[in-house]
Amino acid sequence: MSDNKNIEQKVLALKYRPKRFEDLVGQSTISQTLSLALDSNRLSHAYLFSGLRGSGKTSTARIMAKALLCSNGPTSRPCEVCENCLSANTNRHLDIIEMDAASNRGIDDIKDLIEHTKYKPSSARFKVFIIDEVHMLTTQAFNALLKTLEEPPGFVKFILATTDALKLPATILSRTQHFRFNKIADGDVIHHLSHILNEENIDFETPALEILTRSGQGSLRDTLTLLDQAIIFSKGKITTIAVVDMLGLIEPKLMDKIFEVILKKEDIIDLVKELENYEISQVCDEMTIYLKQKMLEKNAKFDLLLFDRFFRILSDAKHLLALNSDGGFVLILTLSKMIEATNIKTIEDIISEVEQVPLKIEEKKVDIEKRIDTKAQEEIKAEEIKIEEEPNLNFSLDSIDSIPSVEPIKTLEEELPEKEFPKEEIVEEKHEEVFVDDGFSTPFDEVAYEPILEPQRSIEPTIQANIEEKPASVESIEEIKEEIQEIKKEEKIELAKENDPNKELYSKLTKKVFERDYELGELFEKNFIYKSFEDKKLEIVSYALGDERKFLLKHYGVIKIFIYDIFGNDIDIEFVKAEEKSEDLAKKSNFQSKEEKPAALEDNSEDSGSMIEDIEIGSGCVADMHKISNPTPSQQELQMNDILNSPMLNRAKELFDIKKITVKTKT
Repeated sequence: MSDNKNIEQKVLALKYRPKRFEDLVGQSTISQTLSLALDSNRLSHAYLFSGLRGSGKTSTARIMAKALLCSNGPTSRPCEVCENCLSANTNRHLDIIEMDAASNRGIDDIKDLIEHTKYKPSSARFKVFIIDEVHMLTTQAFNALLKTLEEPPGFVKFILATTDALKLPATILSRTQHFRFNKIADGDVIHHLSHILNEENIDFETPALEILTRSGQGSLRDTLTLLDQAIIFSKGKITTIAVVDMLGLIEPKLMDKIFEVILKKEDIIDLVKELENYEISQVCDEMTIYLKQKMLEKNAKFDLLLFDRFFRILSDAKHLLALNSDGGFVLILTLSKMIEATNIKTIEDIISEVEQVPLKIEEKKVDIEKRIDTKAQEEIKAEEIKIEEEPNLNFSLDSIDSIPSVEPIKTLEEELPEKEFPKEEIVEEKHEEVFVDDGFSTPFDEVAYEPILEPQRSIEPTIQANIEEKPASVESIEEIKEEIQEIKKEEKIELAKENDPNKELYSKLTKKVFERDYELGELFEKNFIYKSFEDKKLEIVSYALGDERKFLLKHYGVIKIFIYDIFGNDIDIEFVKAEEKSEDLAKKSNFQSKEEKPAALEDNSEDSGSMIEDIEIGSGCVADMHKISNPTPSQQELQMNDILNSPMLNRAKELFDIKKITVKTKT
């Protein structure tokens, strides 16, 4: 037993383990909450402690168990004298069952634990189960523990401890009171270390304790382990140099030398050789810590811009090291970048330099303006010289002979009254030469081309030119006169039609068809043109073809009712097929495309017998077009041509080899 006690005394983490809530380091919030719960007797049946390693979770669980089992308890200040307290301090109490879930993680282990909960405590008032590293339990073990954890017997208390609470199921978290242990502050750790060293009568340097605390990274157990090691290495006196050598860190003097070289932009070869003895990632960490301290001290050697650039460079170095890059290369690159970072100017310096730079752009603008002025003056002088060199425009017609380009015009004018041109091609070629624009201008162009370029003054020159090019016969002149008379007659007829009052009734008919069906109205307006309404007879010109004709045939009954409503029930309706020469009607309609011919209404669809059936049955627009009380011979001829030229009849001719067809009228 004496040997075990000696070993326990040598290990500081066990020797100075907290035994009361007041002894907990850096967890004042948790110790206060648990103390108040014990004093007010507001206890939960299950607690969950989570946090960083070495932050006091297991120690707090043991203190809580001792406080629950103390003979004077439950109390936040155990007496440390009763048998329960003494047994708890030596970890020998029968009613405190501590279980390591990392090694007992199966469902069978949890079954044994549940079996123990059925029995009352042996000597104390509670039976406390401490499950350390509870996140290592299997899913089946967690599920087996749920019911017991939710509703344990009144004498059972559970205290769960873990370093990773995120791995616990939500069902476990919801059944416990969760206490999160924070990272212990560096000041609290240093104070605790100095207290232990004073108790142990060991001399120390405060910077050495700071280095140990920083290396412990907030874990008190890790820091105490390093302190044990430092006490042994330093031979009873803990110094900064001894701690740095023991941990393999960079000495503060060397760190000052590194940044002195960087700020003064000195050679880094010797420095790189010295730093290669250390681990490069640790060098980057030490440099970061050094910069953070200087930033807090507001050192005059560094400004905020330099701190920002240095931190960025060091983070890039850590990233390169994470990619398994060569340590020496990363060190050289990092130091070189940090030296270069000191050369970069601030925005204020750049702005001030830009303001001091002479404005070269304005000088260039002045030069360009001067060049433009000189060029403009030269051009003005050149134009004045050209004006002075131009000859006088008062010239005689005899001077035309000196210009070869105008010579054909001269000969043409002289030879016209004397000679006849045997070939039209010669006259045409000469005539074309008059109108050729070769881009060359002379002072005589206005005189030579004046009667030709202004044909609007009189029509006689153009008529003479046409007569010269092609002699017109008397018959052609008479034909032209007849065509002019016909055009005049047609214009008169059109004027008379425009003044026709019945045309307004037809426009009402079109609107009524549009109101009934817009598509039908479009086809009606496109294919049916008003011709005349005389002696109770309405004549309509039809341009219907193909699918449009079929559509109009289908809705003819509706159109017929509208016609009778507007023009009267006692009228005759006659649809006149558009003739090939009636181009004026096609232009009026504005619906005929360039490819369509305003010819007789034909059906080019595969249903070749539709025309004959419509004529015989008398249905549809085109059928009624032929169903006239007194058809004229021309209309009868049109009907016969439609029947004889129908696709169905042509197909029958081919099949039966018909040589003669006789058409009889209906009686």
